Amino acid sequence: MTLVAGVDSSTQSCKVVVLDAESGALIRSGRASHPDGTEIHPDEWWRALSEAFDDAGGLADVSALSVGGQQHGMVLLDREGNVVRPALLWNDTRSAGSAEDLTAEVGAEDFARRTGLVPVASFTITKIRWIRDHEPESMARVAAVALPHDWLTWRLRGYGPAGSSPLGPHLDELTTDRSDASGTGYWSPLTGRYDLDLFKLAFGQDAREASGRTATAAPGVVVLPRVLGPGETAGRVHPACFGGASDALGGGILLGVGAGDNAAAALGLGAKPGDVVVSVGTSGTVFAVDSSPGHDASGTVAGFADASGEYLPIAVTLNAARVLSSVAAVLDVDFDGLSRLALEAEPGAGGVVLVPYFEGERTPNLPHAKASFHGLSIASTTRPNIARAAIEGMLCGLAGGLDALRTQGGRAERLLLIGGAVQNPAVQRIAAQVFDLPVVVPSPGEYVARGAAVQAAWAFAGHRPDWPVAVDAAPRPDFRASIPQNYRKASACIDTGN
Repeated sequence: MTLVAGVDSSTQSCKVVVLDAESGALIRSGRASHPDGTEIHPDEWWRALSEAFDDAGGLADVSALSVGGQQHGMVLLDREGNVVRPALLWNDTRSAGSAEDLTAEVGAEDFARRTGLVPVASFTITKIRWIRDHEPESMARVAAVALPHDWLTWRLRGYGPAGSSPLGPHLDELTTDRSDASGTGYWSPLTGRYDLDLFKLAFGQDAREASGRTATAAPGVVVLPRVLGPGETAGRVHPACFGGASDALGGGILLGVGAGDNAAAALGLGAKPGDVVVSVGTSGTVFAVDSSPGHDASGTVAGFADASGEYLPIAVTLNAARVLSSVAAVLDVDFDGLSRLALEAEPGAGGVVLVPYFEGERTPNLPHAKASFHGLSIASTTRPNIARAAIEGMLCGLAGGLDALRTQGGRAERLLLIGGAVQNPAVQRIAAQVFDLPVVVPSPGEYVARGAAVQAAWAFAGHRPDWPVAVDAAPRPDFRASIPQNYRKASACIDTGN
């Protein structure tokens, strides 16, 4: 039996799955936690990766590995391979003003045409501008800019800080893939190339794509990871990259190209044109596989590339599962208790609406907004209504993303609902009432890690595997509720500042 492994280095944790390369059957798995926060030192990801490998029983019998990772996180490296400062993650909104500045300087239409997206605080390019404007001492040290999965892949190959890594700080060995590169704001899904003029506008320095050859970084020119194509290999795991753990890792493990988390999830699900995936995790995402690149000058839909050679239009909300955990804490119940309360209330929650912008929002682009309840009266202010409004509000934010994908011409024939929160019965039932598509719920699984494992098998065998995914239909609604309309009316109060 040939085994392959996939990694999901997400915001909250690192997950590892080991699968049979022929069938895709899960053999074993492991995980380790990441610290909370919106800026994290990448060494924490490296620690968690090692712990997750150990928890998965080691990788001595694994033939190939690939890494899926949270998108947009800015990893800055100096010429010696050291991390310059903790990485600013996708959910760090301090660069909202930088996003506005870049959009004003280039124009939303031109930005969307050149990169498939319009800057918001999540994207790497805005964080680069923020560093330039607020931390000149950090900026002066930067020799390379990478993303989380790029950095982990580079470290697995044996590269890293001088004196503490087997192969040293060769920045020209940095690699990425088209899906993760497309979330930076300075790479074009249309041309398949970096837009170096946009990078220089953001950071004030020239940049070049890594050559793939061991070389010394030129002073004053920032290195960007070399973009590999679907099915390519990034190299091999270095047997000494975890020091004494070399026996567990083995020296012959092939490394796939890796991917951004949503693109990896699409691979893991086997998503095809017509499928819309809604993922409810730390963030909420709505994405679909498309055969042509798109651009949305409003910025609602980002025109990313996917990990298979197609495209991945996506709308993202900052507020998803944590909305439910926050409201559950206020109601002094666990997740199951929140579900039971929510199902006691009628659809529409008696007119109670939660606008769930607890941490600002990305879709719509309201980085400084806060959450609010609307429609409260003496009669409607009940624990069941509050619980149901939390789930409805969170899902309606995602339904707005689905509307935006359709506006851009995307096909939508069925909806795949994934993420830890969707195992909640109330979330499944209410989703069937909120979304006007047939809703199916794939069997619980780590689909980002599974998608990375697809890449590993692809790199090893030379062709993309076709692993089956079991799905179940969500409960069918006995009516189509007007929940989204109620949510949009309340959300408009935030949008207009009223």
